[in-house]
Amino acid sequence: MTSPTPPPSTRPPRASAFLVGSGILLSRIAGVIRESVFAHYFGNSDAAGAFRAAFRIPNLLQSLLGEGVLSASFIPVYSRLLAEGKKELAGKVAGIVASLLSLCVSILVLLGVLFTPYLVDLVSPGFHGAVRELTVHLVQVMFPGVGIFVLSAWCLGVLNSHRLFFISYVAPVLWNLAMIATLVGFGSWHTQSSLALFLAWGSVAGAFLQLAFQLPFIYGRKIASGHTIGHCIAFGFDTALAPVRQVFRSLGPVVISRGVNQLSAYIDIWIKSLQYIGKPLGKSTILPNN
Repeated sequence: MTSPTPPPSTRPPRASAFLVGSGILLSRIAGVIRESVFAHYFGNSDAAGAFRAAFRIPNLLQSLLGEGVLSASFIPVYSRLLAEGKKELAGKVAGIVASLLSLCVSILVLLGVLFTPYLVDLVSPGFHGAVRELTVHLVQVMFPGVGIFVLSAWCLGVLNSHRLFFISYVAPVLWNLAMIATLVGFGSWHTQSSLALFLAWGSVAGAFLQLAFQLPFIYGRKIASGHTIGHCIAFGFDTALAPVRQVFRSLGPVVISRGVNQLSAYIDIWIKSLQYIGKPLGKSTILPNN
């Protein structure tokens, strides 16, 4: 039986900081290994450039609605309600935010998949022929995975508010491991183009694993009250609740600021993709790393 998590006030700040740092450190180490394995199989090839550009295009959705945005809008409201002892209201707010995020992300993912060719032409106008075709396929595969990442960020917000820091910050290790396993498992007997497609699917599988890893701690782990964290979470679309409106009022400015920060990355891809014009397929690419 899993022991209950101590209430927020009983965990020293230093212990919380250590858990956050440990989770982030493990995630970063896994990321470095992933990049090393990626470089081993792809080097600086056309497939590598297509994959990195393809990852950046749907990644805007994650940047606008993911961890940083939810941390600045959802977590303060949810944590305050928990601190005030309003667990039922906090659960309603968490459920409504999750429902609205799921609906919004589903629509954006569907539109992203349908309009992928236009997005690729807009962000990477220099891609042509086989490179452009590969990038389009990769983006269409990875868009749903980015939608899962947004829901995973909601889990991070809930877990952080309940001081389960290590769980939420170590979860990305599973995404990295899924990509590493895909590269090692398929890298030696596939072309780089087909390996890039397998890796895109590996990214989606890793996103699902990252989400699935966090859910049992929300719905299976008991807290000080004797109930699970998810016991009070009630899904719905009641936007009339004042705390819900507060979350989305805070969401707007944060989304705009994150969007501005992302703009330079897309300009960088746009400029460097132009170096593909007139370049035969098979030459190396100098697209930036993720």
